[in-house]
Order: sequence, then C-alpha cells, then structure tokens
Amino acid sequence: MFKRLLITSLVTLFSACGGGGDNDFQPIVTQIQAQSLRYGQSATIKVAGNYLRSDMVVDAGFCTNPTFSPISSPDLATLNCQVTATGALPITIRSANGAVLRSETLTVLPPQVTMLTSKGTIVMELNAAMVPATVNNFLDYVRSGFYQSTLFHRVIPGFVIQGGGYTKGMVKKEGQKAPIALESNKGLLNTRGTLAMARTSLPDSATSEFFINLVNNSSLNYQDAESPGYAVFGQVIQGMDVVDAIAAEPTITVNSAANVPATDVTISLAFQTQ
Repeated sequence: MFKRLLITSLVTLFSACGGGGDNDFQPIVTQIQAQSLRYGQSATIKVAGNYLRSDMVVDAGFCTNPTFSPISSPDLATLNCQVTATGALPITIRSANGAVLRSETLTVLPPQVTMLTSKGTIVMELNAAMVPATVNNFLDYVRSGFYQSTLFHRVIPGFVIQGGGYTKGMVKKEGQKAPIALESNKGLLNTRGTLAMARTSLPDSATSEFFINLVNNSSLNYQDAESPGYAVFGQVIQGMDVVDAIAAEPTITVNSAANVPATDVTISLAFQTQ
C-alpha cells in the first residue's frame, strides 16, 4: 500500500513540474476528415490523433484563414476555414517545428445552385475554377437572397432567357453590388444550356443579371478586345425542360421593355446546394 502511494505521489510531482504533459510529445495525426467542403463557404475539418495542439500549422491553398477551434482536444482537433477552390486539393498538417504530421487530398465539388421558379426547378453547376470572380459574384447574390421575387424578364425564343434584375411590373430591383470585371476570354462558350452574365455595352458592367442560352450563340463568345463577348460561368445540369417552357411564354412590351413574358415568370428562391 505504501509503495503504491509513493508511486502515485511521484507521478503527481512529475506532472506538476511540467513532465508528462501533451506539450512534451510530438503531435501524431492519424486522420484528416472533412465534414463539409462547399465552395465559398466555411468548412469543418476534423483532425484525429494524439497530443494535438493549436500551434500545429496547416498548409491548404484551398482553405483560407485555417484556425483550430478552442473546443479541440489532444485527440480530436477541429479545423475551420473558408473554401476558395474546387477539385482534388492537398492538405498538410505540420508541427510547430515544421515536421510533416500528415498529408491527404480532399475533394471540393463544383458549386451548384438550385433555382425555384414559377415554371419549375433549374439546377446550375458553376465553373469556379475558370471564372472565380464571376462565380463568386453570382453566389454572393444567391446567398444574400437577392434573387427572391425577381423575374425572368426577357425571353427571346431561339436566343436566351434573362433574369435577376427586375421585380413585378418591370421594377428595377435595388441592391446591386459594384460591377465586376469581364471574364469572357477563358475559353467557355455560349452554347445551349450555359449560364452567362448579362451586361451593358461596357465590358466591365455585369452586376446581378444573368441569362441562359437556348441555342449555341457563337455571336456572344469572346472574339477579341473589340468584341469581348459575354462571360459564361456555368451550365444547367437539370431543368432544361423548365428553361424551354419559360422560352415558350408569350411576351409583351412593358414600360418600353420588349420581350417581357405576359405572365410573370418568378424566381421564388435560389440557394447553393453543393
């Protein structure tokens, strides 16, 4: 009994002097697992192992501002960051002294947006890898709820359907952000089913309005600096029948605006689903 008490007392004394704590051991990472990786949004990445500490260094070019949560433990660290890229992306965890603890590859799928309209549902996949500024702009409007109650206000069969800027009665919706730089020279073409940004005659003038190509519109593609075309940034992957139904709507002129559907085609909600 005396021997057991003596050992316990020595262990307690050793710990109190700084020995035996987690900081005395090299961190060991056994697994890196993402709970959610969605482009443009906050991510939660679980790092499992032993002797984990908040001074570990994260190398992940797709993940900005990586920070370990204060609720992390020596066996399970929670890493939070903002996802800014898509594809198969490497992540490396290092110790404070630079030693590699573990490297893995995580996958971020291209962002998708689901748009609920009065004619049905349209799902769009966005090309963040090639036109990030345009995709980020569109997603900002989506996340803010800007497109709710806007119209497909311009419908031209055999050409495009256009929306995202007007409400009932062809009233211009307020709240547009600053115009973005034109990304039309990235090799993406205005083919049937592609999603592109509408703009004025000035190249860098796109804000919230977008259009969906009903046919292959080669005249809208980038030609040169004098004919810069229109920036394609996504593709309809579900609901082209809905797009075609919108294109078939009879149109009228409202407040000098031509090609307005006689019956409102409304966007009730748009949200990121991937």
